[in-house]
Amino acid sequence: MLCCTEWKCWSPGSIVPDALYGGSYDVINDASSPAAGECCAQQSSARHNWEMNYQEAAIYLQEGENNDKFFTHPKNAKALAAYLFAHNHLFYLMELSTALLLLLLSLCEAPAVPMLRLGIFVHATLELFALIVVVFELLMKMRWLGFQTFIRHKRTMVKTCVLFVQFIEAIVVLVRQTSHVRITRALRCIFLVDCRYCGAVRRNLRQIFQSLPPFIDILLLLLFFMVIFAILGFYLFSPNHSDPYFNTLENSLVNLFVLLTTSNFPDVMMPSYARNPWSCVFFIVYLSIELYFIMNLLLAVVFDTFNDIEKRKFKSLLLHKRTAIQHAYRLLITKQRPSGISFKHFEGLLRFYKPRMCARERYLTFKALNQSNTPLVSLKDFYNFYEVVGLKWKAKRNREHWFDDLPRTAFLIFKGINILVNSHVFQYTMYTVVAVNGIWILVETFMLQGGNFFSRNVPWSYIVFLTIYGVELLLKTTGLGPVEYLSSGWNLFDFSVTLFAFLGLMALAFNMEPFYFIVVLRPLQLLRLFKLKKRYRNVLDTMFELFPRMASLGLTLLIFYYCFAIVGMEFFAGVVYRNCCNTSTVADSYRWVNHTVGNKTVVEEGYYYLNNFDNILNSFVTLFELTVVNDWYIIMEGVTSQTTHWSRLYFMIFYIVTMVVMTIIVAFILDAFVFRMNYTRKNQDSEEDNGIVLEKEISKEEVVGIIELYKRSSAATETTQLQKLVLQMDKYGQMSTVFLGRRSRTKSDLSMKMYEEEIQEWYEEHSRKEESQTPLQEPAPASNSSLKSLSLRQRSQTVI
Repeated sequence: MLCCTEWKCWSPGSIVPDALYGGSYDVINDASSPAAGECCAQQSSARHNWEMNYQEAAIYLQEGENNDKFFTHPKNAKALAAYLFAHNHLFYLMELSTALLLLLLSLCEAPAVPMLRLGIFVHATLELFALIVVVFELLMKMRWLGFQTFIRHKRTMVKTCVLFVQFIEAIVVLVRQTSHVRITRALRCIFLVDCRYCGAVRRNLRQIFQSLPPFIDILLLLLFFMVIFAILGFYLFSPNHSDPYFNTLENSLVNLFVLLTTSNFPDVMMPSYARNPWSCVFFIVYLSIELYFIMNLLLAVVFDTFNDIEKRKFKSLLLHKRTAIQHAYRLLITKQRPSGISFKHFEGLLRFYKPRMCARERYLTFKALNQSNTPLVSLKDFYNFYEVVGLKWKAKRNREHWFDDLPRTAFLIFKGINILVNSHVFQYTMYTVVAVNGIWILVETFMLQGGNFFSRNVPWSYIVFLTIYGVELLLKTTGLGPVEYLSSGWNLFDFSVTLFAFLGLMALAFNMEPFYFIVVLRPLQLLRLFKLKKRYRNVLDTMFELFPRMASLGLTLLIFYYCFAIVGMEFFAGVVYRNCCNTSTVADSYRWVNHTVGNKTVVEEGYYYLNNFDNILNSFVTLFELTVVNDWYIIMEGVTSQTTHWSRLYFMIFYIVTMVVMTIIVAFILDAFVFRMNYTRKNQDSEEDNGIVLEKEISKEEVVGIIELYKRSSAATETTQLQKLVLQMDKYGQMSTVFLGRRSRTKSDLSMKMYEEEIQEWYEEHSRKEESQTPLQEPAPASNSSLKSLSLRQRSQTVI
């Protein structure tokens, strides 16, 4: 997050000489003998202009990291103020809260969830308030972008148009004090998609739209064969008056569409099959072509397109970051030292780019980037900025184990425990215990009968296995040390499961019925067995890596659910109820009757009336059932019998849309798994993936020099950790300290390794393209009078 320092002074006339090279601060510091007052003024002005350079360079790097287009770069003081206001977490939270409020209003608006219903005046006022906040957000964005850039930004213009429509409708509802058909409420999700925190959702939507052309091609092929078979089925089976599935061409099309999902099979075949057994050939050929060939071909085409899109997206982002680094580099070098960035200017950059980074971490980041071990970071080294700046630095322990300084007897005891817990015998013994525990739980569960599964007496097996797991936890904690033990994800998982098992034991022992559900978590220990086989480890690693992206894909699917739920509520709310579909072919699924048989009253209840669009929550459940597609045609036919046959279009379109999203999800999982398998084969030497680890050594002399530099720049308060480091070196008589920088490995890191040969070609192609568009020219010396006419916009648009 960028911080704001003296942005009010940013003006076109404040650019210093050699601005393209980052200013002339060094020249002023080396001035021979000007008057004292003039020298101080020059130094103050130069220092201020360097602060502007640091801030602008940090903005460029943020734009590269967030994949923001450079034409949105702030161009003057007012734009910078608005940019900084719109790029902080409080503003992001305001955006997110406003979008969520607008979405959650659907719980309170008619048709509302009964317990959450609000008056029209209340929910319309809340909606207007939220829309006014959105207006404020857009005004800040316009102030930052400028009107011309604002209207060129497509997503912002779509959001503005939706805002205008929503504003008019909210005012109409408030004035009339009654609700009307508002399908446009489905567009409220655009406000959520435009939030900064939903960048992954926007990327998912972009990928879905980019995958549509090949998808539509195969879909048209699928529909073409469906129409051909519908016509053929109509001519073949309509003479059979007992066959309701093909009595009209419309029914033929609808039932073959449903058959594509296998939801009505073999019911759709049985009337014709009963009359002529050879009719099964029609359905076998249809399913073989449509379901087993074209649908799988659809997945293959989408997967290939998705794979290509992922590669192009990685290339685009990589080159965008490279350009951002070039822009920042030009703002941080000087004309006197154009070959690299000094620590002084690099530290100034990080003060804006990562304000919370301490002085020690800034120097370690500078040292990690500086592969040439010179006083300056070259452009080649600076290209690794994004990979290095995310490292978390910690001093490397001088001791191998936590117990090295203990007395010899204690040392030998803990050393023995350490050797034990790291041995293969111990590990496979625990795997055997887990397997026996799993078999025991299976047999124990199989022997149980229906009713109350939880006895008031704690099973002895529970105590035995929990004791073994507790001893294992104690041995590993003492042998490895708490820090090393909890640094492993698997150990953390073992600790959590053992803790829940202990809580379950307490729940059983003290008869705490509300907490009996914890006991059900015992089988999670069986997941430890997946560590035995490499393929299982790869599957689990891929699954854990996919969690963030799968969450964004799930949110994308929920956005589509919301849109269809709003449309469904507007058209189908209240149309489905008990005994509502007596004239349809699915009447039994909606029938609710009771009759007396002897002395007993028998209730025949079809539960499908619960699958309705009476409020947003019911709509989401109904749409999920439609996504699963099992018996989904019953819901469709029930609604159709109460409305019109055109209602089927809603359900068919929903199936096609969810098929697109689910195919993208499957393609993403396949791509991630195949990518990881290929990466593992290519790097068989790195079996254990400990993330990115970088080791750097700092001498005491370096630390003292950095402290002096901060003191000269009036920033002595930032040297607390550096001073502690010096005291620690003095205490142990050390002349240097080794630090380890760590961060988790990302998909981008794996891609860099996989495409390392092609990346060099991309860089060369990118450089040639830039040189052909904007050839680099050496700037001529400028006079002070001409410098006043330079603007920030001219400086920001310099391209290398």
